[in-house]
Amino acid sequence: MFTPLSRLLHTQIPIIQAGMIWCSGWELAAAVSNAGGLGTLGAGSMYPEQLEGQLKQLLNALEIDGQPKKPFAVNLPLLYPQVEDHLRLIEAYQVPVVICSAGNPSKFTSRLQNAGCKVLHVVSSTRFAVKAQEAGVDAVIAEGFEAGGHNGREETTTLCLVPAVRQAIDLPLVAAGGIGSGAAIAAALALGADGVQIGSLYAATTESSAHHAFKARIASAVEGDTRLALKDLTPVRLLDNDFARQVHQAERRGAGPQALAEILGRGRAKKGMFEGDLVEGELEIGQVSAMIRQIVPAGPLTKSLWDDCQATLKHLASLTS
Repeated sequence: MFTPLSRLLHTQIPIIQAGMIWCSGWELAAAVSNAGGLGTLGAGSMYPEQLEGQLKQLLNALEIDGQPKKPFAVNLPLLYPQVEDHLRLIEAYQVPVVICSAGNPSKFTSRLQNAGCKVLHVVSSTRFAVKAQEAGVDAVIAEGFEAGGHNGREETTTLCLVPAVRQAIDLPLVAAGGIGSGAAIAAALALGADGVQIGSLYAATTESSAHHAFKARIASAVEGDTRLALKDLTPVRLLDNDFARQVHQAERRGAGPQALAEILGRGRAKKGMFEGDLVEGELEIGQVSAMIRQIVPAGPLTKSLWDDCQATLKHLASLTS
């Protein structure tokens, strides 16, 4: 089953692994791309020299028996301080797909496309989806309120966001936020999406570069363990811990951006997700973490998600036959 998204990306299946900071290294990206999806390097947590090393390792891992390399992506937060250095590496290593977020897509879209990249942009509202289309991107990723990591201030859920964006744009559309099963992928397709982006499930895989303690915490999460926070800075969904409770208490007291920035400090996400500090670290993850119970390999997970999606679609078709 090919969709406009899989044809655009040259993948076998329309599943994108999100480029999560501190979780999305070359091993995870290779496992997903080799399984037929689109693996993604999370450049937002990498210095340029680290990104270059990751690109070299990923390219080697995607070359099998002399066959052409599988497609892959780099996630590029446009507000990243060294974005120009990352752009030069993307051009030099002929990265086929770039997923932009956290910034104005019109700034670099033409440059990336002139370098041969397909450009996808992450949005949290219909208004920004229309702006992304006007900027000339190749596809839009509509990410709902359920998602982890950087989120939308509008708090629009995926179930509401995807059909609204589908009505507003003509480009291939990717649903993200709360996608945790093959049935959820089928639901996203029914809402008008051409594929999905999945983050939280992949954060807890064997190949994820996240710390094992963070993965184990994801696997023990229950409903209500995550809450959207830091809306006056950059909205993120946080797993409950001492740091998250400190943030929520400050927000209830009416703390402004400066006070929240002081609480956040520097390196908080690395401390939690990469170094495994489950008390004082920032633990970004989506609501779907409550459904995750095992740390599994990313390749078989990708294939089983798509198999389950197809089985769901066949079951739904049988209900009307």
